[in-house]
Amino acid sequence: MKLAELAERLGCRVEGDPELEITGVAGLAEAGPGDLTFLANPRYRRVVSKTRASAIVAGPDAGPMPLAALRSAHPYYDFARAIDLFYPAPRFEPGIHPTAVVSPSAEIGPGAHIGPYSFVDENVRIGKNAVLHSFVVVYRDAVIGDDFFAHSHAVVREGCRIGDRVLLQNGAVVGSDGFGFARTPEGHWHKMRQSGVAVIEDDVEIQANTCIDRATIGTTRIGRGSKLDNLVQVGHSSGVGEDTLLCGQVGLAGSSHIGNRVILAGQVGVAGHLTIGDGAVLTAQSGVPSDVPAGAVYSGYPAMENKRWLKSVAAFPNLPDLQRQVRALQLQVDSLRQPAVKSRRRSMRRKKQ
Repeated sequence: MKLAELAERLGCRVEGDPELEITGVAGLAEAGPGDLTFLANPRYRRVVSKTRASAIVAGPDAGPMPLAALRSAHPYYDFARAIDLFYPAPRFEPGIHPTAVVSPSAEIGPGAHIGPYSFVDENVRIGKNAVLHSFVVVYRDAVIGDDFFAHSHAVVREGCRIGDRVLLQNGAVVGSDGFGFARTPEGHWHKMRQSGVAVIEDDVEIQANTCIDRATIGTTRIGRGSKLDNLVQVGHSSGVGEDTLLCGQVGLAGSSHIGNRVILAGQVGVAGHLTIGDGAVLTAQSGVPSDVPAGAVYSGYPAMENKRWLKSVAAFPNLPDLQRQVRALQLQVDSLRQPAVKSRRRSMRRKKQ
């Protein structure tokens, strides 16, 4: 593809030879002749002079480039769109594989592909152009929208509802039982029937081996456009807002309420029945024992405002020295107080005499 054609399709401005032939995309360090690369983070500006790429996507304020450039207001986003152009998603022919088991009562939309050894249970409804890759299981009474894609070993449990353009990566489970048990008078654990469902709204991606628990009663909901990374746990009756990111190994205890456009970085843990406000950011490995206000940036355990956490972290290595200094000062204070205490005691004895 000519650089000029690529620029037109991405809506970018060309700097350099518009007739350059672009054959692929790659990162700055890996790119070779014919590749398009990108610069979105100023930290990597020094690498630009070393890249072997033929062209680069860069912001309008990124400075002069030593190679042909596509100037973009959103270089990372436009590079992502370029990847789509050079590496389109594979297409799957409509039809049901002979080894798949599909209930006669299931409704399968036009253009759908049901792959090898998949199972679609009774009264399931699946929209048009859906793809169930292989070994995908959809339990009874589930309702799934258009352009659904489920990779191998994904599971949609009974009664759950999934919107349009939802993507389940390998091993994702929607609607598994919530972790609910009541203690009996004898001290045993009685399983609480998880009678609710999980609802996944439009344009959500749930990545590998992530589990969305169904509600004990009511609904567990993942809002439109949210993205859940690998190994995320969403507890029963939780709610996740729109365009929110839950990164790897995030855990939400039951009845957590996460707002819109929130970012929970890797290994963040949220205690149950808490609310995290719209636009909040929790940095990696934060433990959240209380509500977080909208727009806040919190870190650490217990999670606190990021600036306070940074100051605390800076102080931690000095705590042993500070402790020794406090002890030394305490000894000095005690030594100064002893003569005064003895003097007061002598004075009191004289008064008694």
